[in-house]
Amino acid sequence: MVSLDTDSLTTLHWVGIALAAVSAVVHLVLGVRFLPGAFGISFLVATVGFAVGIGAVLVNYRRRLFYLVGVPFTAGQVVIFAVTVVQGINELGPIAIVDKAAQVGLVAVLVVLLRRGG
Repeated sequence: MVSLDTDSLTTLHWVGIALAAVSAVVHLVLGVRFLPGAFGISFLVATVGFAVGIGAVLVNYRRRLFYLVGVPFTAGQVVIFAVTVVQGINELGPIAIVDKAAQVGLVAVLVVLLRRGG
């Protein structure tokens, strides 16, 4: 049986969980808005990725692996967004700023957690 393991979470873990949750909610809202197209599906896939990562951390399931996978997963979204802005496909609005700030913060948290050994 899977159970929560919040006793082992530090403040840094909770910051990472909050940042991932912000990005998950933003991607969920945008995903639903852009369905049924590929853009909407890609946002929902990102939502699932953030939710699974949060869940894994909360139940202490291979946290270090999730930190390691979370860095390129999250950083890649920042890069893809930047490319789409440059190409004129996307724009830097208030929601995007909140999301990208959360993602940059999340990458930083994950890197610190990795360096600390999980």
